[in-house]
Amino acid sequence: MLQGRLAEVFPKTAKPLIAMAHVPALPGTPLYDGAGGLEAAIRSVRSDVEILLDAGFDAVMFCNENDRPYQLNPGLEAAAFMTRVVTECRPEGKPFGVDYLWDSRCALAIGAATGAAFVRCVAAGAWESDMGLWQTDAAWLLRERRRLEVDTMAIIVNVTPEFASPIGGRSAAEIARSVVVSSIPDAILISGPMAGSEPDLSVLSDVYQAVSKDVPVILNTGAKAATIAQYLDSADGCIVGTDLKEDGYTWNQVDPERAKRFISQARSDAGSSTAS
Repeated sequence: MLQGRLAEVFPKTAKPLIAMAHVPALPGTPLYDGAGGLEAAIRSVRSDVEILLDAGFDAVMFCNENDRPYQLNPGLEAAAFMTRVVTECRPEGKPFGVDYLWDSRCALAIGAATGAAFVRCVAAGAWESDMGLWQTDAAWLLRERRRLEVDTMAIIVNVTPEFASPIGGRSAAEIARSVVVSSIPDAILISGPMAGSEPDLSVLSDVYQAVSKDVPVILNTGAKAATIAQYLDSADGCIVGTDLKEDGYTWNQVDPERAKRFISQARSDAGSSTAS
């Protein structure tokens, strides 16, 4: 169940449904649309946010999803461009979150600057990944949250990050249990191997049983209208992106009908437990 900072973000929502607002490739990245410019990216995100809010999602989360290949240490311009997009597209009257792939420092800075209610990041552990060896620093991140005086902003931590695997032999449940103690996250996220991919349901269930009494556990990838019921049995909410897109393709625009179908299915499956 929701508790702590996340319960304060969603005081009337038992199992929040959070939709991704994927930001097109930003300036300086290989897939950036130089002809359309940053204004085209902003129009695209603004359109998606309007559709998602109209469908009835409890929150949106902005992410630089198409800044491929991803960086572990982006430059200052990354935070600046992303901050502008979020500032111009953030919803009124609904909470929103920020993620920056794959730098928790950047996500925190953007979240602090834009008034985000939560940030998503990988803040604990060491990983081998498509981006190379990846080390994290939860101690720095939480101290920076305090220094910037954004203590109410929830930090939700991915312990099975996409495009990566842990260095070491601990199970996801063991990692999650340890992270809850050592890194004091506001929620634990469970992901599949890639964006849009479901995690193993048994892994989600094991993590939920291990830590849900202490922190919320959120399904981070792979949420689909057809299967959301079984996942919400072992999660305190979900983040969804790919299933809402035209043709179910991560890089496409949000499809209004798919967004409404997801909300309808998730609400009916979970009953009033997900109702705002």
